[in-house]
Amino acid sequence: MTTTKPTANATRVLLAGLIGNVMEWYDFAVYGYFATVIGREFFPSSDPASSLIGAFGAFAAGFLVRPLGGVVFGRIGDLFGRRRALSLSVMAMAIPTVLMGVLPTHQQIGVAAPIAVVVLRLIQGLSVGGEYTSSIIFLSEQAPQRQRGFYAIWGLWGSVLGMLLGSGFGDLLAHTLTPDQLGNWGWRLPFLLGALVAFTGIVIRQGIGAEVVEPQVKAPVRETFGRYRLQVLKVMALNIASSVGYYAAFVYAVSYLEDIDNLSDATALSLNTGVLGVLLLLYPIAAWLSDRIGRKPMLISGSALICFGALSFFDLMHSGVPQLVLRGELGLTVGVALLAGGKNPANVELMPAAVRCTGLAVAFNLAEGYFGGTTPLISTWLISRTGNPLLPGAWVALAGLITLITAVFFTRETAFRPLEGTR
Repeated sequence: MTTTKPTANATRVLLAGLIGNVMEWYDFAVYGYFATVIGREFFPSSDPASSLIGAFGAFAAGFLVRPLGGVVFGRIGDLFGRRRALSLSVMAMAIPTVLMGVLPTHQQIGVAAPIAVVVLRLIQGLSVGGEYTSSIIFLSEQAPQRQRGFYAIWGLWGSVLGMLLGSGFGDLLAHTLTPDQLGNWGWRLPFLLGALVAFTGIVIRQGIGAEVVEPQVKAPVRETFGRYRLQVLKVMALNIASSVGYYAAFVYAVSYLEDIDNLSDATALSLNTGVLGVLLLLYPIAAWLSDRIGRKPMLISGSALICFGALSFFDLMHSGVPQLVLRGELGLTVGVALLAGGKNPANVELMPAAVRCTGLAVAFNLAEGYFGGTTPLISTWLISRTGNPLLPGAWVALAGLITLITAVFFTRETAFRPLEGTR
């Protein structure tokens, strides 16, 4: 059981919960948006598709180790407190971001360059493995009864803000620099700017007070994979649709529009920045709604929209017409927002208090790492193998089906019950 001393006001609590997610997703967004340049500079090939697959492969590598990072930071959260885990994660995640901004290219240091990119992504994956889960647990446990959805959403809201900052900065550079300047050195600037975000996060999190920690189990990792493994699998399945939908809509879509439909960098980034702004508005609304009607209606409606609408949304995105592309991206955005309203608090409510940090970190990072984070790589591979530009929509639809089945048949309503393990 974890209790807290009332040393931080509600605003500071919310800021502490969201700031690390800003840092984390700012980095991943910038990497995703400049994947074409990174592929060319660090994974050069005569085939542009092979370079892009190399860049997204390194991107995916960071996600594959996230469950391990989740175990490490989850154990820290369960045994030593949520705030300790939050403070350590925000300090650790800044290092790969800044180093990426100064890394020599393949032309300068040869094969060491792509190896270094992969190593940095692995470090990033480990360090952020517990960030999102620790933050929403912290926020949910601080929230008043019947407001857990609204409090918890700000951790996820921070991730979208980070994506928006990355997209907005990329959009600004695309409009102010020439293509040669952007490809030669301009892409490095957003990574270097990440140091400022990280410093802000460290300052905020050091001022949120102390915790009184009473661990309920001595071995949270063993209990997670033993007694509570079914709960972990269920929560993982609930996160698959939102993870895949999120990466399809807000990371992969930029490269998709540029490389498959030949839209300009500026147009693709402008569209992406716009839908991220819409998502920021929808998240609190969806969270407020889930506190009133429950988690299951949000999970079912969001996953159904993703499952049955993904192919149509990708058909619109493949049209090459910016207005139609925007409609397709907005369709995915609404599905992701509905899912977030339900799954964000349900993640915490469905996980037993004894292993809440470890169990949720494992469940979420399996979904995020093995389904969401690999979506750009899988989508690029599917198109390169078949030539069918709509197949990424089938992958997104499959993810929606998995979550839909889990929400309908295997998930109980948790919105109106007291949160286990808090006082």
